[in-house]
Amino acid sequence: MIEPALVADGVDSEARRHVLRALAAGTGIGWDGADRAVFEERFDRHFPALFRLFHELYGVRQDWLDQLTDLVLQSARSWAERPAALKGLDAEREHNSGWFQSNTMLGGVCYVDRYATDLEGIRARIPYFKELGLTYLHLMPLFLAPEPHSDGGYAVSSYRDVNPRLGTMQQLRDLAAELRANGISLVVDFIFNHTSDEHEWARKAAAGEPAYSDYYWIFPDRSMPDAFEQTVREIFPDDHPGSFVDLPDGRWVWTTFHTFQWDLNYSNPDVFRAMAGEMLFLANQGVDILRMDAVAFIWKQLGTPCENLPEAHTLLQAFNAVCRLAAPSLLFKSEAIVHPDEVARYIDPAECQLSYNPLQMALIWEALATRDVSLLTQALERRHNIPDGTAWVNYVRSHDDIGWTFADEDAAELGINAFEHRRFLNSFYVNRFPGSFARGVPFQDNPRTGDCRISGTTASLCGLEGGTAAAVERILLAHSVAFSTGGIPLLYLGDEVGQFNDYEYAAEEGHGTDSRWVHRPHYPAAGYARRAEPETTAGAVFAGLRRMVSVRSATPELAGTRLVGFVTNNPGVLGYQRPGNGTVVLALANFSDGPQEVTAVTLSGFAADAVDVQTGAHVRLDAGLVLEARQFLWLRVTPRP
Repeated sequence: MIEPALVADGVDSEARRHVLRALAAGTGIGWDGADRAVFEERFDRHFPALFRLFHELYGVRQDWLDQLTDLVLQSARSWAERPAALKGLDAEREHNSGWFQSNTMLGGVCYVDRYATDLEGIRARIPYFKELGLTYLHLMPLFLAPEPHSDGGYAVSSYRDVNPRLGTMQQLRDLAAELRANGISLVVDFIFNHTSDEHEWARKAAAGEPAYSDYYWIFPDRSMPDAFEQTVREIFPDDHPGSFVDLPDGRWVWTTFHTFQWDLNYSNPDVFRAMAGEMLFLANQGVDILRMDAVAFIWKQLGTPCENLPEAHTLLQAFNAVCRLAAPSLLFKSEAIVHPDEVARYIDPAECQLSYNPLQMALIWEALATRDVSLLTQALERRHNIPDGTAWVNYVRSHDDIGWTFADEDAAELGINAFEHRRFLNSFYVNRFPGSFARGVPFQDNPRTGDCRISGTTASLCGLEGGTAAAVERILLAHSVAFSTGGIPLLYLGDEVGQFNDYEYAAEEGHGTDSRWVHRPHYPAAGYARRAEPETTAGAVFAGLRRMVSVRSATPELAGTRLVGFVTNNPGVLGYQRPGNGTVVLALANFSDGPQEVTAVTLSGFAADAVDVQTGAHVRLDAGLVLEARQFLWLRVTPRP
């Protein structure tokens, strides 16, 4: 045993010797001298962090050092098995760790079956992805899952088997390689808070095998579930009350989300090692980025909300340390739809290098509804800048619902009652508010609490079902923020040709109780066929977004994430600055329905001459600027000394 005092002082020499002896034995690793040398060099750099993190999580156990040793051996075996092309990518990205911060990055996301039938269909669409400018493709959950109740694939029955309707693991490997050859990184979901109740581990737990029962939070009666539920909130009340469901044998299992999704027990190091193995397996198939699903929920502790606990961060850092040993080019993307302060805590080079930006997304929609940019301006100035070596994934819409995730205290500073404001936004976006342009659908509407979220495609929420030019302008205005604030802009594929809600979603088996399927339509073939026709709405949206992609790629100030606020002194006009190497791009966006002025005095901190980077035209600032309704400008300006 290692003396506790030595561990507390950070002295890990005994542990290091213990692990190195196991590596020297090399049981079952099967590596050559070059691979071994690379791994041992990485071990020297990253073992201290892994040691510290693993001890924080599991040091109270007598077997923690043996568990840690097995974890390192598992990582070594994975490295030895890693394909040569991916080892080359590791070396390249270790020397270019900021590759994902380029202004040429553009993401797309889709469901394989709905967008292209299967993996071969996705492969056939690579030429279109190149036309659009994609460098990042997120394929929504595609692994084996129970049918029809799969929660859109988020109830995973195997991390090593592709859903046979979509293809095979070999086809996924081949697709990853072809995407990589075309400059496109593959992103998949890593659903690591839970598995489906049909996963092999869950089946064994249901059969009463003790080792696998300990993989989940399973209790013999209601005593512990009742105790936990004193402080844990309901997530999907329409599915089941509380956080536990009963099993046929009388036991109770933790199910944060749906009844068929069993939460994993990370207080058990066997679970950590098992999931690290699944993670490294996916990395070795050619996956570049893992979307870390439901990160806020992964650690449970009695007497707490069981959300955003410190150990959740420790777990993510420990998984990262494992990847630095065996798949160092792999990145994590955080999915945390929680308070903005909590979202920010997951963003770190040692934790999640990428993160969805749910606050910006929600406040873009808030500003479109109110025609007032106050909350969005506040968020950009206060909450946008994140640590070096990280990036936001900025989006207007995802596969999920829209929740109003702004902080109540932020709203209060602006004199906004958060509860009433959310009620207004819900009413506006489901077209219950007079004059609303939106055609959204409520999701998880809870009359008891007043909680509700919004489903709908970008086009339908922006009013394009009415076919108006204003709706196209809203779509482009919303995306202009996602494209210019810094990070990776992400398109839900099909939105770039203005796809509408699918009001027939409930007719599909398993979808009837989940309104989010309204904004997950099948491939909009008619829209894509007309994308080159600017007189059509599909063509107008596509041309506007494609121009945005091209301009962004040619504007170096839009790389990275750093943003400096800019007060326009006009509540209808959003402003912010993107500093470059001696240059600045000033972004202005008019969210109102009429012309709005930004005065010469407001712009007096810049030299009079500016350049519109979208058109190349020279613009004078000394007489002020008037932006037309829903217009946005990206101006290269020169700050006055």
